[in-house]
Amino acid sequence: MDPIRNPFAPGAGSPPPELAGRDSVREKMRQCLGRLRIGRPAKSMMLVGLRGVGKTVLLDQMMKDAESAGVIAVRIEAPEGRSLPAMLAPHLRLGLLRLSRLAQAADYAIRGLRALAGFASKLKMTYNDIEVGFDYDPEPGLADNGELEGDLSMLLEQVGLAAKAANTIVAIYIDELQYVKEEQLAAFISALHRCSQKQLPITAVGAGLPQLRGKMGEAKSYAERLFDFPEIGALSTLDATEAIVKPIEDEGVEIDASAVALIAEQTKGYPYFLQEWGKHAWDVAEHSPISINDVKNASTQTIAALDESFFRVRFDRLTPKEKQYLRAMAELGAGPHRSGDIADELGRITSSLGPIRSSLIAKGMIWSPTHGDTAFTVPLFDEFMKRIIPGKDWAQADV
Repeated sequence: MDPIRNPFAPGAGSPPPELAGRDSVREKMRQCLGRLRIGRPAKSMMLVGLRGVGKTVLLDQMMKDAESAGVIAVRIEAPEGRSLPAMLAPHLRLGLLRLSRLAQAADYAIRGLRALAGFASKLKMTYNDIEVGFDYDPEPGLADNGELEGDLSMLLEQVGLAAKAANTIVAIYIDELQYVKEEQLAAFISALHRCSQKQLPITAVGAGLPQLRGKMGEAKSYAERLFDFPEIGALSTLDATEAIVKPIEDEGVEIDASAVALIAEQTKGYPYFLQEWGKHAWDVAEHSPISINDVKNASTQTIAALDESFFRVRFDRLTPKEKQYLRAMAELGAGPHRSGDIADELGRITSSLGPIRSSLIAKGMIWSPTHGDTAFTVPLFDEFMKRIIPGKDWAQADV
């Protein structure tokens, strides 16, 4: 079949042709924004889940939903090593400039820009990666104490006041939020809390790995009352079927039910894998309908593509000892696993593996669902580790 017409889109953050199984989360956010618009309280939202479940795609779709409803949206990605003030400042400036063009909000927005100037100038010594243009001179005493938590609270309050005057909402969307340092995360939570207390129309939608929930709770104990934490996971069989069948049928092509069932089984319903299997099944098939044999023939290519991109890019960041640790986890299965069982597999004492485990958590490769348990953050990574490090000698040698 024509590869140009292939509807599937595997890629980092690439929107799938059919965003199946996420309507309830989108609707919950629509209700949140609606309540804020009429001055009612509403929780912000943090999307948590493993790699490859479509958190980024969902985050971006929710942002588009909000913008279509007239919301001023701010979109940030939190890479490792970048401070939250540096990421927020230029985007808040753009939002405030938009609000300053509205007559009813102009005075509030200009005061917000003055607050931003004080915020950035005083915190630049602490967070030297802040780069933002100043449109107005700072107002003395406005978000310029040089203390992140208080200054960020005052800055977001000014943004919220401008949004309220404009009868709109400012929504901040942050991807990979688990990389934000605890002190900065605590300041952000505190600032959102202040806006909530003052009933200002400002909210946040974050996305991150499963450990984000616990990290936010450690940063501020009241975080669980300020945010909803919908878990974004694998799709149900029904939703996985829709994600495969609808894009194919939209192109005037058919696929056998047995072929769809095999894709759902192979992928375990994980959205990124559905896109890979769908793409390769389409390319392998010579004509409609796509058959179960086409899917079987495509599986080798699909696994190779995943190994060389989705899995390998994470594997190559690891030290030999970290690879060894993950290989021991894989030997035990998909997980989660007790730390002691992993240590036994390596012939080590549990306490001696603490630094390796901590490093893997910091790199976003594993997380702890409960105390003493360890799980992969990447679906099907156990199967990849067995493919990339086969045999039985891995525990005794560097890999």
